[in-house]
Amino acid sequence: MKFITVANAILAIAPSALANPVATPTTGTDVSPVSVTAETGTPLCSQYAYLSANGYDILNNLWGISTATSGSQCTYYNGASGSSVAFSSTWTWAGDANTVKSYIYAGRQFTRKKVSDIGSLPTTVSWTYDATNIRANVAYDIFTHPDANHVNYNGEYELMIWLGRYGDVWPITSTGSPIATVTLAGYSFNLYFGYNGAMKVYSFVATSPPISSFSADVKQFFNYLTNNYAFPASNQYLLIYQFGTEAFTGGPARFNVPSFRADVY
Repeated sequence: MKFITVANAILAIAPSALANPVATPTTGTDVSPVSVTAETGTPLCSQYAYLSANGYDILNNLWGISTATSGSQCTYYNGASGSSVAFSSTWTWAGDANTVKSYIYAGRQFTRKKVSDIGSLPTTVSWTYDATNIRANVAYDIFTHPDANHVNYNGEYELMIWLGRYGDVWPITSTGSPIATVTLAGYSFNLYFGYNGAMKVYSFVATSPPISSFSADVKQFFNYLTNNYAFPASNQYLLIYQFGTEAFTGGPARFNVPSFRADVY
């Protein structure tokens, strides 16, 4: 099944002991992406320009552009190798530092199944940013829901894995601090929990970012939530499996992903 509906984001300021925390979950409303033929070097510059390549959706999701006073962003499909894809994005944004301007991503296409029926969710990714004077994150974004036919721009649960964090942006949190510190797949994360509306959001934030080369079985993260926080894996269908960056302000910056692979087994 192919997921081309844009995953928008709603910005929320969460109460926190952290300085100027900014929460960055990803939900929103349905839009109509502009499909582009997949060729290496293909630029995606319009607000929802989209292409499908090698089993992935790549989207220039500029959902928050209306909050910018100036700026622009283009995302590029840079080819495929084996079961992976390469993509990059260049951007500059100004205005309202506490709102997300975009979440550009590559998302795996797959047939939906219950999380409990998934044997593994292996992924590998390498990425870089060429600037640090930015407010942004670099993260996996995953939704689940009891209805296999649910829309893919929100869910009952959201799982995020933050590999990079620039500026004073933070995940959504109900307590203002991590609920746990855990080691999964050989990496250390602070785990945050909060609500985006009714959606339950668990965010694993790397304790020593950036993790610019990452390899893991994401099923381990779901197993941890099932064993420790009663995540109902037996009645939750996997809806989306994406990797990208949420941009707030700063730049010019280039986000480069020479290789991203994700699978659902």
